[in-house]
Amino acid sequence: MSKNKLKKFADMERLPNVFQVTYHELFEEGKPFELKGHWHKDYFKNENPIVLELGCGKGEYAVGLAKQFPEKNFIGIDIKGARMWTGATQANEEGLNNVAFIRMGINMINQCFAENEVSEMWITFADPQMKKTNKRLTSTAFMRLYRQVLKNEGLIHLKSDSNFLFTYTVAMAEHNGLPVLTKTDNLYRDVTNNPVLNIKTYYEAQWIARGLDIKYLQFQLLKDVELSEPDIEIPLDEYRSFGRQKRSELKLTK
Repeated sequence: MSKNKLKKFADMERLPNVFQVTYHELFEEGKPFELKGHWHKDYFKNENPIVLELGCGKGEYAVGLAKQFPEKNFIGIDIKGARMWTGATQANEEGLNNVAFIRMGINMINQCFAENEVSEMWITFADPQMKKTNKRLTSTAFMRLYRQVLKNEGLIHLKSDSNFLFTYTVAMAEHNGLPVLTKTDNLYRDVTNNPVLNIKTYYEAQWIARGLDIKYLQFQLLKDVELSEPDIEIPLDEYRSFGRQKRSELKLTK
């Protein structure tokens, strides 16, 4: 492991806006997460809505939204600590008291948040998991998990380069009668001058540079709906059939 990565991990232990949660602590040692149900009172010190960025990477959306909406609280969640370090460090240095980060697997969010504690969720440039439905962050398996902590009719935002994930998620929402509020397969053609949607993550900038259209979907997650998977065949994203190194060398054009 590089010295730079080791330094970042050491910083993560000290940053006051970072929490690191392990499966071992929660399930094997039985240690409850102390802020579950108490984020408003004990951390943010207000009753403002809580918004999660799932798979936050470098935390661009969590930080960007926190700057735009001081009347809301934001929490970025990812398992990759070296990436998260960027957003956590920036938020700490800029004194953004309405943003925090949790290093953990997204499948553990119901251990860190209580029922109805979350108002919105952003899923930004997640791996589409084209062959593993239950690992897809917009699958019905994850929707069941999200609604354990999300308020009824809470908002889900998906921003993605992946036509596969976008098409699947639209089908999942429509199949289950989840109200779709915004849908576009070419965000920057259809929506202009929107400061929220104009926040660009590290990975988004890469995909745009390679000529890919960015997709955006906003829908409401309902608690009283029996969720089921849509019966749909979707063409795979061809550019993702390559390994990571090969994809990084691609120069895609429209």
